[in-house]
Amino acid sequence: MDIAYLVTPLLTWVTVGPIKFLINSAKARKWAFNLVGNGGFPSNHSAVVSSMATLIALREGIGHPAFGVAVTLCFIVIIDANSLRQHVGKQAAAINRLADETGSKAHHWLRERMGHTLVEIAGGLCTGIAMGHLIHALFGRG
Repeated sequence: MDIAYLVTPLLTWVTVGPIKFLINSAKARKWAFNLVGNGGFPSNHSAVVSSMATLIALREGIGHPAFGVAVTLCFIVIIDANSLRQHVGKQAAAINRLADETGSKAHHWLRERMGHTLVEIAGGLCTGIAMGHLIHALFGRG
């Protein structure tokens, strides 16, 4: 087995996480531990899937069936990150507001920042493509 296919998503995830944390901390002007998770710039999910698609394109070529599967997965993840999870975040905000207005003591605060903007997704795609190229350069053809 070519280890590059195994380490690419892991290294991308480990690289993007601290970048996102530092950007969120700079925006908040304090350590943003409460902002770690879904949402923010760059999109971790978009970076991971695009790094794999890039690695497959570089190693197998864009005519390979695995590249088609990887691109399809990229589209699914991006659509989910941009639309579905943003709607979930809006619903969480509405539920939190209702619970606050009614004074509910039993309500557990729901995370409202769930989805990604197009800029955050684009940042994830660019980061993922760069990571795919970097890992291909570091690990060679396999």
